[in-house]
Amino acid sequence: MEEMIAFCGLLCSECGAFLATQNDDDEKRKEVAQLWSKEYDADLKPEDINCEGCLAEGDNLFSYPKICEIRKCGKEKSVLNCAQCDEYICKKLEKFFQMVPAAKERLDKIRSDL
Repeated sequence: MEEMIAFCGLLCSECGAFLATQNDDDEKRKEVAQLWSKEYDADLKPEDINCEGCLAEGDNLFSYPKICEIRKCGKEKSVLNCAQCDEYICKKLEKFFQMVPAAKERLDKIRSDL
C-alpha cells in the first residue's frame, strides 16, 4: 500500500480506521473502536470506524477529519500537505505539532526536499 500523508503530516496509511476500511476488516474496526473509545473517552462502535484517508474527496471519513481545520485549510489551498503551503508553519500547525512532533518532522523533511 502506498504511503498517504495527511495535510498535517500524520500517516493516514498507518491509521487503524484507514487500514480497516481499505481491507474491509470488521475485526480491525472492532479493535480500533474499543481502543479509541478508551483513549478518547468516546462511545465508538465498529461501524463508526470507516475512513478513506484525509486526502479523500468523498464523505467516507472518520468523524474528526470532517471537522479538522487543518484539513479544511489544506483543501482550500489545494496543497498535497501543509509542507507545500506558503504559510508553513501556521498557528494551527504549531499547536498540533506540540502534540505530534513526528508529524512536524515528516512535513519538515518533505519541505526540505521541495
